[in-house]
Amino acid sequence: MFNLRTPILAGSLLLGTALAGSMALAATPPDTLVIATSIDDMLSMDPAQSFEISGGDQINNVYETLVDVDPVSLQPIPGLASEWSVSEDGRTFTFKMQEGRKFASGNPVRAQDAAWSLQRVVKLDLTPAFIITQFGLTKENVDQNVRATDDMTLVIQTDRPFAPTFLTNALTASAGSVVDMETVMQHAEGEDLGNKWLSQNSAGSGAYTLRSWTPNEAIILEANPNWDRAADLQMKRVFVRHVAEPATQRLLLEQGDVDMVRNLTPTDIEAISNVEGLKVQDSLRGLIYYLGANQNNEILKNPKVVEAIKYLVDYEGLTNTLLKGRDVVHQSFLPQGFLGEIKDNPYKLDVEKAKALLAEAGYPDGFPIEFLMRNEQERIDIGQALQGTMAQAGITLNLRPVVGSEALEIYRARNHELTLQTWGTDYPDPHTNASVFASNPDNSADAKLVGNLAWRNAYAAAETTPMVEAAVVEQDEAKRRAMYEEMQRVAQATSPLIPLFQQIEQTAMQANVNGFQAGGAVESAYYWPVTKAAAQ
Repeated sequence: MFNLRTPILAGSLLLGTALAGSMALAATPPDTLVIATSIDDMLSMDPAQSFEISGGDQINNVYETLVDVDPVSLQPIPGLASEWSVSEDGRTFTFKMQEGRKFASGNPVRAQDAAWSLQRVVKLDLTPAFIITQFGLTKENVDQNVRATDDMTLVIQTDRPFAPTFLTNALTASAGSVVDMETVMQHAEGEDLGNKWLSQNSAGSGAYTLRSWTPNEAIILEANPNWDRAADLQMKRVFVRHVAEPATQRLLLEQGDVDMVRNLTPTDIEAISNVEGLKVQDSLRGLIYYLGANQNNEILKNPKVVEAIKYLVDYEGLTNTLLKGRDVVHQSFLPQGFLGEIKDNPYKLDVEKAKALLAEAGYPDGFPIEFLMRNEQERIDIGQALQGTMAQAGITLNLRPVVGSEALEIYRARNHELTLQTWGTDYPDPHTNASVFASNPDNSADAKLVGNLAWRNAYAAAETTPMVEAAVVEQDEAKRRAMYEEMQRVAQATSPLIPLFQQIEQTAMQANVNGFQAGGAVESAYYWPVTKAAAQ
């Protein structure tokens, strides 16, 4: 019997014999999706706080938003709101709630819950708050400007007109999740609006509820009987086990102990691609690999040094050999598929040009620099490859691999030098990346714009910040597209944020698993469509 009484017990059932190298376990239960992946970046399950990729996957299956997004077309579709409209002046948005929707608690989903959910994001002012506050919402005005006029009607007023779909696109982010106000406030402590409790619990209306989460170990989700499509839900529980090593993930998959794994290396993918009973699903993600050069560092703030680094990456070599099938060269901050994307890749490995630039910068013999990265095999492999090409121009990369949560803490505190990071889109609008790569409204150390990549790297973005502000309010789509194209070309030439690749996620799974969606360009996985074909 498959017993998930505790994460420790579940982990021992699924991993014990695999790690010991003894006989394989039986197939996973037909109503349970078992995933082995890396989840060490997770810091919280509160959608007002979570801003990590692993957390976004879970939140996408536990909570729902007013507006949903089609992961293929990136177009907004009804979520908890059945319809919405915008006033003539472009500043007042009115949402009509779906009839009959319930939270997992059984409480009805009301416009008051939606209003309170957005209000608490603004009032808590945690990492993803900027997604909501960018519409002119503040702690002082949010109760007035985000309000329920009755149980089924929500009104949001912005401080200025924006591009027509910008607000609805932003509301598809995790920060737009609607939480059960009554349940959460029963667990509030002081002025935390339930944040401490919601970090380890759930109060949503999505397909699943959070049964347990043990950091760096496991997550267990269970079916929400009050979900509006609960009768169609085949996976009654989802068990996500933290397994950092791709080799261990592969072993578990081959033994049948897990249904899918999400962090295999290209070598592992190649090895299992023709194994009977297994398959690989490719999905172009909105995830961008990039280098961040902290402008508080005396060496890295020299633009000639940053330009030299751009010529010390073997983009084609990395994607064709080390990352084959996993990533494509992509040197701009908007992913493929977004309004305003460009396909320009102006940089290639050119050691002599890099040496000349370093000499102009005053570093003809190079320099040592610390290279921060998350402790995952693919990132370590990339770091080691960069270490080799940088050394050809005299730059010594001192690799510093740490767990995902620690890497984020160091990065958000601006305590890194050079770092390898990834960034996934929060909502299907070009402003989602433009606002963090190319805009920095306040570069002061006490601004604490921890969700802003330009700020994290102490990059004032003086030239592109006003461009970002102009593009987000442009009403004409063709003009808006051209503005983002120009913005990216300016960033390519001047920014210390250096896009490298766009990820093609390769999810390896048992052949009988169907319906899984990795999330496309909006990054969050969908567990609830998954089915398992019966064994033959």
